[in-house]
Amino acid sequence: MPPFHFLADLSSIVTGAELTEHARRAEQLGYHGVAIPDHLVEQFSPIICMASVAAVTSTLRVGAFVLNNDLRHPAVLAQELASLDVLSGGRVDVAIGAGWNRPEYDAIGLRFEKTPVRQARLAESIAVLKGCFSGEPFTFAGEHYAITDYTGHPTPVQRPHPRFFIGGGGRRTLELAAREADVVGLAPRIGPGAKVDAPSLTLAATREKIGWVRAAAGDRIDGIEFNVYPSGWPPVITNDVRGEVRKVIDHLRARTGHELSEDEVLDSPHVFIGSVDRLVEKFLHLREELGITSIVLGRYGELEPVLERLAGQ
Repeated sequence: MPPFHFLADLSSIVTGAELTEHARRAEQLGYHGVAIPDHLVEQFSPIICMASVAAVTSTLRVGAFVLNNDLRHPAVLAQELASLDVLSGGRVDVAIGAGWNRPEYDAIGLRFEKTPVRQARLAESIAVLKGCFSGEPFTFAGEHYAITDYTGHPTPVQRPHPRFFIGGGGRRTLELAAREADVVGLAPRIGPGAKVDAPSLTLAATREKIGWVRAAAGDRIDGIEFNVYPSGWPPVITNDVRGEVRKVIDHLRARTGHELSEDEVLDSPHVFIGSVDRLVEKFLHLREELGITSIVLGRYGELEPVLERLAGQ
């Protein structure tokens, strides 16, 4: 079996000394990397935080989870990420998505396009990013971006480019990820009002998403890594599993109007609830049955006992 790659969310606003302590501790514990969300909420800027973490560690990979494509021009983003890849000695992951949280767009007066438009813009952005990373002059003429005889600098350490992490919950975005990404993030779909679509949290929905990726990836599939992360409820280590699951069911019903069964919640690749033993067993099962090896364990320290059991395996 390929080893697990566990990621920690270090986006909480802390002092520089605290961030350094957390980053170094994450590296010592065996985290593969950090995953910094990209939202206009109470959190650090992801690229600044990634640079700070890279500066005080030597093996920890740094990435966002995931960069909102609509917030940055891809050529500007390419320069920032390539610079960080050089400064970190090749530890950057390019994690990017189409954007989904409409309230953030509305708050800053940014137009929130329909999903197909945002997906098409993401596809063009990936082409521009890879062109910038090539170190060669390139031209790109798309509907959303136009690049003319441009050479991106600096050239990243990782060749031909840093690993791409593309996540999504819809078929079109996952098929794009299948064609372009090294790591495919299996996300729940987001409905109206930026609400999680409860049925897309289930194991059955995740199997379906993996099927879309496999069909679109073709010969690339053996080189693709699958990622999941907690969504809809924070990770909880508890022996009162059924009691905690009932809270999740009530929360999702109140927020989405859809009621999942206890088994659907327990089996969900996006809900991390249980004893340490139960969670260890769950992650091993996800790897064996679905090939999922990249897992965001939530905010730094939330599932540290589970990490200690599985790091390096």
